[in-house]
Amino acid sequence: MKKTLFLTIAMLISGGAFAGTEHYVLRDGNRVQHLKVTDKNGEVTISTDVDFEANANEKDRPTCSASLTDEAKRVDKDNLLVKKHSEVDASFCELKINLTDAGAKIEQSKDCESFATGLCHFSSDGKELVKVK
Repeated sequence: MKKTLFLTIAMLISGGAFAGTEHYVLRDGNRVQHLKVTDKNGEVTISTDVDFEANANEKDRPTCSASLTDEAKRVDKDNLLVKKHSEVDASFCELKINLTDAGAKIEQSKDCESFATGLCHFSSDGKELVKVK
């Protein structure tokens, strides 16, 4: 019984030893963007979402929300590449993510428009999402 309990605890600890999740957030007016990067034993998964809700001054702009989750390829220590196949057409949304000590910047390919349009695009437009500590 003690051996089983010890082995179970050891497996849980060792499995989580190489897992880490980092969160990044950008608030730009009424547009909020979130990026989650999970690295588990060298396998990197990203999840990003963006939401926009118009205020009274922006009532002509439509409210939108978009998200994307997929495995990422580590190009180098600070750069990730994600290619997500569109279920709507034969295109791929490609996200280039540059990570820094303080945050992250995201660039998206033109084909990401089938996932998100208008103000709900995944690109951070050169602005840095701030790393949440």
